Amino acid sequence: MTDELSRIVTSIGPKVRTLRKQSGLSLQQLAERSEVSAAAIHKIEQSGMVPTITTLLKVAGALGRPVGYFVDEAKHASDPTVFTKDGDQRPVYTSHAGIDLAGISGTYGRFFLAGARATVEPGASSGDKPLEHPGEELVYLLEGELEFVVNEQVFRLEPGDSLHFRSVQTHFWRNPGKVSATALWMALRPQ
Repeated sequence: MTDELSRIVTSIGPKVRTLRKQSGLSLQQLAERSEVSAAAIHKIEQSGMVPTITTLLKVAGALGRPVGYFVDEAKHASDPTVFTKDGDQRPVYTSHAGIDLAGISGTYGRFFLAGARATVEPGASSGDKPLEHPGEELVYLLEGELEFVVNEQVFRLEPGDSLHFRSVQTHFWRNPGKVSATALWMALRPQ
């Protein structure tokens, strides 16, 4: 393992622990949200175990971060400007099926705001469990339709509609339509 790869791998655990504590979550609470055992999360935090990509996707999703946050190199952190040409959007990985995210912003490692062009397939959703994590989300629908439930209030978005909410509220999303929905999806993490 190269020194750079070793540095990235050993930084995952401390990042998980820091985010968990910033979110005010116990090991057990994070385990329930991520569907990863508390023992495995503890081993990851102590750098006693390198998580699989599936495990990291689950933990990252439960902490409201893209996987890239945990493996992004910080050597360019002093440069706060990122330009993304059309067609050069980087994929943003998520544990949710049926949604394709193309990053339109810099990474969470350097910024508090992250944005993506989201393509949500018909019938795709955020899953059976409501989501709840620190930060804010802003969704602007370009094509198709999306439905959000935020604190048990239903919002049906059509092209041109937007929804902005604090994501500490329980929330859920789905595409109830018969065609793919396309949206600009922004997420702000707490400072």
